[in-house]
Amino acid sequence: MARRRTAVVREKALEGVRKGGARARAGLAHLADRIIDIAPRVPVRDLTTLREQFPGLGPEEIADRLVAGAAKATATVGAGVGAAAMMPVPPAMPTELAAEVTGVAAIELKLIAELHEVYGVRPAGTLAQRSTVYLNSWSQERGIEATRPSTVSAAMNSRMKRELRQRIVKRTVRNLPNLMPFLVGAAVGAVMNRRDTGKLAARIRDDLRKVQVPWAELPALPALERPADALPEHALELDMGAGRHRKDDDDPG
Repeated sequence: MARRRTAVVREKALEGVRKGGARARAGLAHLADRIIDIAPRVPVRDLTTLREQFPGLGPEEIADRLVAGAAKATATVGAGVGAAAMMPVPPAMPTELAAEVTGVAAIELKLIAELHEVYGVRPAGTLAQRSTVYLNSWSQERGIEATRPSTVSAAMNSRMKRELRQRIVKRTVRNLPNLMPFLVGAAVGAVMNRRDTGKLAARIRDDLRKVQVPWAELPALPALERPADALPEHALELDMGAGRHRKDDDDPG
């Protein structure tokens, strides 16, 4: 039943994009630009910090906890948005839905960045360059992209930003029905967000395992800088009680 309702919502979303024309495309591009803008503001814990917060755990165990926390965080976003209008695309997109899309994106970007730390494949470059790598990884739902030098440039030029925006728009449209809990019910929306974050994490981890560097072989890396205008930590909690090893933390689903 939920699957059928999701299919109906997806078709309505696509129909809205088609009928909305230029306004809909402009709205989605604006939403993509918002995600691009917040990416460098996502605070990321480096490997040293993660190992201190999860003492005695190995890479896979820490990754499990990060994924479980992120899934719970996006599920909370999915369940807490509340009722809004039916129109599924900006500029008619409700503020609540736009906030949910960007909120889920920020949580998943933090997850992706910290998984790269855990698997020993931190991208080279500045905060802005690493953020671009994570955006590419998120928009393509792949981890392997972060290890390719071509994904990092000295600055995001107009062509790269345009291509990245297009990928984000495509992913947003594809996932839009799963980010609309007020159309399918808060409980279903929470389940959808939890499921989709889990699927994304599985793909990222599969790719990162192929290029993983064991901790014992990692060169000394500087601590990650904290963004000057970092997003609030309480909105991006991936650990749900890091270091306390609560029983519910171990349950990813």
